[in-house]
Amino acid sequence: MTSTEQQQAPRKVGLVGVGLMGHGIASNIVKHGHQLTVLEHAGNQPIDGLLKAGATSVKDVATLAAQVDVLILCVTGTPQVEAVMLGDNGALTTLRPGTVVIDCSTAVPASTAKVAEAVSAKGGKFIDAPMTRTAKEAAEGRLNLLVGGDEQVLASCLPLLRCFAENVTHVGGIGAGHAMKLLHNFVSLGTVALLCEAAACAERAGVRPDVFVDVLAKGGGNGVALERVKPKLLTGSTDSLKFSMANAKKDLGYYNDMAQQSSSSHGIAQAVDALLTHGVEKFGGDRMVLDLVEALR
Repeated sequence: MTSTEQQQAPRKVGLVGVGLMGHGIASNIVKHGHQLTVLEHAGNQPIDGLLKAGATSVKDVATLAAQVDVLILCVTGTPQVEAVMLGDNGALTTLRPGTVVIDCSTAVPASTAKVAEAVSAKGGKFIDAPMTRTAKEAAEGRLNLLVGGDEQVLASCLPLLRCFAENVTHVGGIGAGHAMKLLHNFVSLGTVALLCEAAACAERAGVRPDVFVDVLAKGGGNGVALERVKPKLLTGSTDSLKFSMANAKKDLGYYNDMAQQSSSSHGIAQAVDALLTHGVEKFGGDRMVLDLVEALR
């Protein structure tokens, strides 16, 4: 058997975090013939379909880590990653030498380096591979992955990653993937927040939403962010960007921390964070980012 064939053989994969994004990742891993075990958790999406398709489940992280050769994390953020990996009954207590940990979460790069070092000390390998795009693309197997870590480790994981990702970009060393994700989300969410604020102002100025959208689309305001804000302005739907204000505020907080640690200018990011704080205070963190339009009216 060639090395390529070995890399493409079915693998024993563990997944922590079967949320909106993780469920799509899980379904595609199973569809491509890998042996998947997921962690049972109250925050999961329903996993009955995954179990019917051949996946299995376990109740604790230590049991999961002990039986897989690839462990994928798709959790909310840094506190959750550290709890899963470094906790008293965490993955590192049973992680086998040679196991690859792939962190698809959004996390603080400084913490990523700490977790990667702990994995290495146990004889494991680590890459950070946060994702962009939405739950729709996750279900379709068309995510974008931003990878930090050793190129050879990435190469060995590519056949698995291709199960659920359309584009895989090697950004740099450990933590570079998470840094790029924070940069991406600042630009993406910041642009959406800017459009929401402008749309609220347009309403007060007597400009109809359809006119606002049409003029921007024909000029310098056109782009992905406008396409995501457009349904909210024209129909009230938030389906084009199912991302909560609480998650957005968390990501902007991570970005501001990263920028502050590197003594980088982050005044605009602080302003975006302030808008999100206003939205959370008015509506609660579970409301979607696009609901900023209403919060700012």
